[in-house]
Amino acid sequence: MNYIEKLIQSSNKFNSIVSMGLDPVIEDMPVQTGSIKEKIISFYEAILNEVIRKNIYPAAVKPNYAFYGQYGIEGIEALVHVIGLFKAQNIPVILDAKRGDIAKTATAYAKECFDFFNADAVTLAPYMGYDSISPFMDNYLDKGWYILNKTSNKSSGDFQDILINGEPLFIHVSKKIIEWHRPGIGAVVGATYPDQLKSITDQFIKSKKDIPLLIPGVGSQGGDLKEIITILKSYSDIKIHRINSSSEINYAYKKYKNMSFSEAAVQALKQLNEDIEKFLK
Repeated sequence: MNYIEKLIQSSNKFNSIVSMGLDPVIEDMPVQTGSIKEKIISFYEAILNEVIRKNIYPAAVKPNYAFYGQYGIEGIEALVHVIGLFKAQNIPVILDAKRGDIAKTATAYAKECFDFFNADAVTLAPYMGYDSISPFMDNYLDKGWYILNKTSNKSSGDFQDILINGEPLFIHVSKKIIEWHRPGIGAVVGATYPDQLKSITDQFIKSKKDIPLLIPGVGSQGGDLKEIITILKSYSDIKIHRINSSSEINYAYKKYKNMSFSEAAVQALKQLNEDIEKFLK
């Protein structure tokens, strides 16, 4: 099964296109006892158990490497364990590592992401060109590779919007993604820039390639969910795309004050699933 097939299968199974970010911040985790590693594992294990109990699932999870790496060895060990928990439920794991280097270094990063962490997909930076992408694609044919295309942060335009021969750099990146295409290559496009998202999907539509999108920026970053869904509906099979929400789900207990943190997280996930379903109709 290639990565595109895995995305469609998980969307059908869980009736969702949500990617749930798994970004631990110890100060925000209402887990009182244990080491850093134990607190992270306990936090996400409780949320996963509630997901299973309520039968309300995301269609992928996206742990951000940095949120674990900041805690050193304990954080990395926790990441390995958390990935294993969700993969045991057949939920695709997108490792948000944003790797970008060349030759033997890129090969080593690919081994880290796919052999050591056992991720199903990874985020990659294209700044160093095809040499930084090919070791991931050539050596792991059944995996997913999301290329940073137009990111959701405010200063993304410092480079990504620079005009080259009359077109912004992010369009040139989109064209490279098309050129490099094989099943599994995707694009990271922020929900905070719907006009740019539309320009990118227009390129992909013209190419007649199925290129899955990973879309952060919904929720605390202010992306308009309805607008994003409208664009995706005009592009391709909605089931290959993933709309990511991290802190809005992880720390939803701050909003749903009468619930436990795990119940609140699943309630936020349920609400996002329902909102997407509403806009798809």
